[in-house]
Amino acid sequence: MKRIPVRIWPAVMLAAVLTFGCGSKNDVAPGDLTGEGDASRTGESTAAGDHTSGIPSDKGDGAAGANRLDDREYRFDNVHFEFDQYRLTPEARRILTAHAKVLLENGGWTVVIEGHCDERGTVEYNLALGEKRAAAARDFLVQYGVPASRLRIISYGKERPVATGSTEEAWAVNRRCEFKVTR
Repeated sequence: MKRIPVRIWPAVMLAAVLTFGCGSKNDVAPGDLTGEGDASRTGESTAAGDHTSGIPSDKGDGAAGANRLDDREYRFDNVHFEFDQYRLTPEARRILTAHAKVLLENGGWTVVIEGHCDERGTVEYNLALGEKRAAAARDFLVQYGVPASRLRIISYGKERPVATGSTEEAWAVNRRCEFKVTR
């Protein structure tokens, strides 16, 4: 993993404070939701592939919580983005709609939405873009009815790739939001 240059530590610390707050887990600054990336950067957009949303199980115990799922029974699929963008694609909206339905049925769950980017661009730029991606996913879920108090965002920028290599395929997989269920 690359070391973060000393000159950007204040920005990293500020981002951490804004993301995690000072004792309140609900303090998250909203992101700009225009969906446009930095105008100075250009590139071709590519679909990230076929990403199907997890399907909730119909298992129930016959009690009042029969529609509730164990978090191991639903797979929170990643949402992918086009190059240099944080606008939600139709596929991302479909996946987020499925996530919202499950979250509304399971009121005890909270989710951390992690924003990720590909390796291109500066650390600072990608941290900001990852935050905008996570905020776009969060805001979609809130508009669907999921309480904002159950959703937290964090940006990892380009620091946690899932695919290695400098190819369009690897970059497309790394431009994503991941969803981590917490209790």
